[in-house]
Amino acid sequence: MSQSLKFVISSRSQALIVPRSLLSSPSLTPSHQKFPEQNLTQKPIWASCSNLGSASQVVVCSRGGIKAGSLDYASSSIEVDAVTETELKENGFRSTRRTKLICTIGPATCGFEELEALAVGGMNVARLNMCHGTREWHRMVIERVRRLNEDKGFAVAIMMDTEGSEVHMGDLGGAQSAKAEDGEIWTFSVRAWDAPCPEHTITVNYEGFAEDIKVRDELLVDGGMVRFEVIEKIGPDVKCLCTDPGLLLPRANLTFLRNGTLVRERNNMLPTISSKDWIDIDFGIAEGVDFIAVSFVKSAEVINHLRSYIAAHSSGSGIAVVAKIESIESLQNLEEIIEASDGIMVARGDLGAQIPLEEVPSAQQRIVKLCRQLNKPVIVASQLLESMIEYPTPTRAEVADVSEAVRQRSDALMLSGESAMGQYPDKALHVLRSVSLRIEKWWREEKQHESMDLPKISSSFTDSISEQICNSAAKMANNLGADAVFVYTNTGHMASLVSRCRPDCPIFAFTDSPFVRRRLNLQWGLIPFRVSFTDDMEKNLHKTFWLLKARGMIKAGDLIIAVSDLLQSVQVMTVP
Repeated sequence: MSQSLKFVISSRSQALIVPRSLLSSPSLTPSHQKFPEQNLTQKPIWASCSNLGSASQVVVCSRGGIKAGSLDYASSSIEVDAVTETELKENGFRSTRRTKLICTIGPATCGFEELEALAVGGMNVARLNMCHGTREWHRMVIERVRRLNEDKGFAVAIMMDTEGSEVHMGDLGGAQSAKAEDGEIWTFSVRAWDAPCPEHTITVNYEGFAEDIKVRDELLVDGGMVRFEVIEKIGPDVKCLCTDPGLLLPRANLTFLRNGTLVRERNNMLPTISSKDWIDIDFGIAEGVDFIAVSFVKSAEVINHLRSYIAAHSSGSGIAVVAKIESIESLQNLEEIIEASDGIMVARGDLGAQIPLEEVPSAQQRIVKLCRQLNKPVIVASQLLESMIEYPTPTRAEVADVSEAVRQRSDALMLSGESAMGQYPDKALHVLRSVSLRIEKWWREEKQHESMDLPKISSSFTDSISEQICNSAAKMANNLGADAVFVYTNTGHMASLVSRCRPDCPIFAFTDSPFVRRRLNLQWGLIPFRVSFTDDMEKNLHKTFWLLKARGMIKAGDLIIAVSDLLQSVQVMTVP
């Protein structure tokens, strides 16, 4: 038996409550059921009471009468990620991982078999770093990911990450990496070499590099993973002494300190989106990527500009824009950047080169909390399992770092070099997956229901109703021990509102849009399904119950909370 409340906004009648007890009353005739039609200018508010175990439905509505009909779904289909389906069948609702996982694709993982191994291991989003590789190479990876989705039943989304216009190294002559040892002398040059660079020589993309830097400045590579001291300047060449050894990666970001203070005046004059970035963005739009991540965002203006550009060049594509927080300016304008973006990435490597290292954890926590409050997915990235580029097991400190990001309820965790060019990409992904599952399970076992105050974010009365419905559904799910929350959504908005509340149970998000389905892959706790549905919620429930039971993903007796942005409704029912 279902119990439901459904809300629809009318210009004259704001709310109407139909007591459930009246629905079974013998005195309720069609004439009593009819609401004054002149008081409603939009769809009527209606209430339903149906036995979901039967093959018929009864609906009391404003236009009177009884609807009844048999339901036949044998020809219908439902799409869900193959790994999630297996987990649900084998271990049930509570086994599903809530934290999403992103893998950067590189030479170590660009083959079809390697991509499939990552998908089986739990990859939700494949990231393409436009700092590396040609557009032809990236197109090949996109085609392989799409073929993987089509042939193997996955739903891996694709994120394109722009290079940005900050100062960075060149390609290391095609090498995947180079090791800088303590005491070695390296040359950083703005020369355009026709032949391979001399040994221990690195090109720099910024022509004013030799002019801006001074002797005794500290040069930080990739946020401080390797450090040099400037000892001499000879024309376009800068001679540097390695003081902190480490691994040099192609196109790594460069920053420099003078008397312990970051020198960033020149970087402030560089555009956030370079001319190369715009060409890459055109490429991403043409290829239909799901997300575009923008590097070194300093204000909301650049995000708004990019969103307008995407809308003008790809109407209806819905490509989401993710802003990377990795500079002092981005922290200063954090709230406006979050509000303008579709998602946020905490790029801790470059951020750690711009602010004191001891401030990075608190900055991360602040960003994650604010994103949650403003209902924007947040990705924690950079150096999560850095040691696994070379070693098969992580350090205990790295595991603790991953655990903290999961405990903060971040939407997603991201592997960079670990999956792009590391020796153990599958093992690194397994560590993220296993740690996420364990911390999430511990949280539920301890019944750590969060007391975070989620501020109202709705801008209209209609949106406010959706927000309150989702808040109530999440609370009901926790209080009643529901097995899952079902969300029927065209745009994904109500699914994100439920995800924002971080209920204990998984969230099944049903949509008829393949793009919305992939986009929801980035948000905490959401299991996106693709299925066709109608405005008739009773019929939708019958259909999804039938399809999910037929595939062994739910069973009789499971308690479900269902919400919908189709009719702004919330229902509580058990699976028949």
